[in-house]
Amino acid sequence: MNAPAPARAGDEAIAAWVCGLLGREVRQIDLYRSALTHRSARQDNNERLEFLGDAVLGMVIAEELFRRFAAADEGDLSRLRARLVSSAPLAQIGAQIGIGAMLHLGSGELRSGGFRRESILADATEALFGAMYLEGGLDEVRGLILRLYAPQLESLRPEGLKDAKTRLQELLQGRGEALPAYVLESTVGEPHEQVFTVRCEAHLSGREQPLAAQGTGSSRRRAEQQAAGKLLDQLAELWGR
Repeated sequence: MNAPAPARAGDEAIAAWVCGLLGREVRQIDLYRSALTHRSARQDNNERLEFLGDAVLGMVIAEELFRRFAAADEGDLSRLRARLVSSAPLAQIGAQIGIGAMLHLGSGELRSGGFRRESILADATEALFGAMYLEGGLDEVRGLILRLYAPQLESLRPEGLKDAKTRLQELLQGRGEALPAYVLESTVGEPHEQVFTVRCEAHLSGREQPLAAQGTGSSRRRAEQQAAGKLLDQLAELWGR
C-alpha cells in the first residue's frame, strides 16, 4: 500500500526542518517556501532556485572531485560529476532528508504521488541548495552538500570513474572489435513514469551471433548503461578479467 500524501507543510514546519539541516534559525523563510513549491502548485515555484542550486551543486562537487582525484583527467572528472549530480542520487538525498513531506504540489501531482517522484525530489533538492546559498552563502551550503554526499564520495574509486558504456566501448576498441549497438526494444508506462528497455549487442570476431544483454531504466540512457554493464560482465567471463 502506498503511503498517504503528506499535508502541506506550513512555514513553522519548514523553518524547523531547515533548522535541523543547518543547525541555525531560518532568516528568510520565503526562500525555502519557494524552493519547496513545485510548478504544479502556483507561479511562485522553485524553478529559478533549482537553476541556481544546480550550478552551486555542480561547483561544489567539481571542486571536491578535483581535490580528491589529482591524477584524474578532465573527461573522468566530468563523467563522475555528472553521475553524482544526476537525478537518482539527488532524489536519494532528498528522500533521506525528508524533502517529500515538505513539498507544496498541485492537486494532480499530489494525487499521483509526486512527493515520491524522482524528478520532483531531485529538482526540489537542487532548489533547496539554491535557497541555502542565497541565505547563508557558499561555505554553509558547501558544508551541507559534502555532508549529504559523504557516503557516495567515500565509496568512489579511481578505477570506477568511467561509466559502463565508456568502459565497454574502450574494451571493444582495444581488442579491435566493432563498437556496440544499442536498440530500444520497448517503452512502457505513463509519460512521467516510463520504463525503457534497451538491448546492447557486440558483434565479435569469430562469432556468428552477437553477444547481447538487456537493460531497463527510467530513461533510455539508464537502460543503455545497465545493458552495457551486463555485457561487460559477459565479456569478463568470455575473455577473463
